[in-house]
Amino acid sequence: MTIGDITPKKERKSRRSKHVVDDTAPLLPKRQEEDAGYDEFNGASFTGAVFNLSTTIVGAGIMALPATMKVLGLILGIAMIIFMAFLTDASIEFLLRFSRAGKTTSYGSLMGDAFGKYGRIFLQICVLVNNIGVLIVYMIIIGDVLSGTSSSGVHHAGVLEGWFGEHWWNGRTFVLIVTTLGIFSPLACFKRIDSLRFTSALSVALAVVFLVITVGIAIIKLISGTIMMPRLLPDVTDLTSFWRLFTVVPVLVTAYICHYNVHSIDNELEDSTQIKPVVRTALALCSTVYIMTSFFGFLLFGDSTLDDVLANFDTDLGIPYGSLLNDAVRVSYAAHLMLVFPIVFYPLRLNMDGLLFPSARPLALSNTRFTFTTVGLITLIFLGANFIPSIWDAFQFTGATAAVCLGFIFPAAVTLR
Repeated sequence: MTIGDITPKKERKSRRSKHVVDDTAPLLPKRQEEDAGYDEFNGASFTGAVFNLSTTIVGAGIMALPATMKVLGLILGIAMIIFMAFLTDASIEFLLRFSRAGKTTSYGSLMGDAFGKYGRIFLQICVLVNNIGVLIVYMIIIGDVLSGTSSSGVHHAGVLEGWFGEHWWNGRTFVLIVTTLGIFSPLACFKRIDSLRFTSALSVALAVVFLVITVGIAIIKLISGTIMMPRLLPDVTDLTSFWRLFTVVPVLVTAYICHYNVHSIDNELEDSTQIKPVVRTALALCSTVYIMTSFFGFLLFGDSTLDDVLANFDTDLGIPYGSLLNDAVRVSYAAHLMLVFPIVFYPLRLNMDGLLFPSARPLALSNTRFTFTTVGLITLIFLGANFIPSIWDAFQFTGATAAVCLGFIFPAAVTLR
């Protein structure tokens, strides 16, 4: 199935022992075109669905959230994170409600049902722009963490540079080539999203490791009295500083965008009535992680917080084993992003195929299309990560265009329609 598939499908509460062989099959069919037997897939579990959706949500956006606290202050910043969580829940509720009413099984088919072929195509383009932008951000962060970055004329050393010194093999381009070929490409070859449930669980665990270490460092520094009181409200002194408040909106929007994966996860659930609890559990988990990361990240670095807070963890923390903790924070989150990559790449590939080959058989049944689409997209993302200078630039573009359409404009438009 591509996201553009508009053939209606009968709603079902349980998918156990149900095999699908027509063109509306949500992912890899449970039986090949020939009568070759079953693959023992009886539907995704509640826990696996929560991990996959949480992994879709908690990506690179979390690294820019402490910088939003620098702009908004702690009180307004945390309030905006909570508000965006409720807004996201409402928009996903709209999508699911009208998908059930129209018996559609994808975001694209819902848009096609409401606005015709051009509505579906516009949605697919937005998914492409958003997901390519997000995956480029992932690669930029991984390059920053492992190979270092420069900001305002100050060089922040990467982990490999700190361990081994500056060499050609730990330069940004070579490190990203190795990461792409050794990690991204193999993980991108899975044809069913539920196959990634274990890497999703590991990625969530790594995000929690990052959070626990950050909280621990902040508490130690609070006890020792080396942390200044952070700003609680935005510092608005002139018109320029006022307009700067709005630059955080794309980052906050991007932080919660998961709408393009909701239908894929719903289609694989053993019990489709669980999708609403899955969404709310994932949003609650991610919001907690977001609030704690934003609070303690800004508490640690204050007005020195960089757009990518991971780059701040190359300085002397002034605590025992500070260097080791710095490296643990950066490596754990870089590993998290490597495992998030295939979850976001999955709908990107489906939508690219649906845009280029709208009438073709399911992508999972064509190894040639699957291979060429995968290779082409990974190459494009790799090139973007080497030529776009900052994650803030990427967030500003995707968050202000495609992400806001996917998350809020399209669900509202479908509801009004």
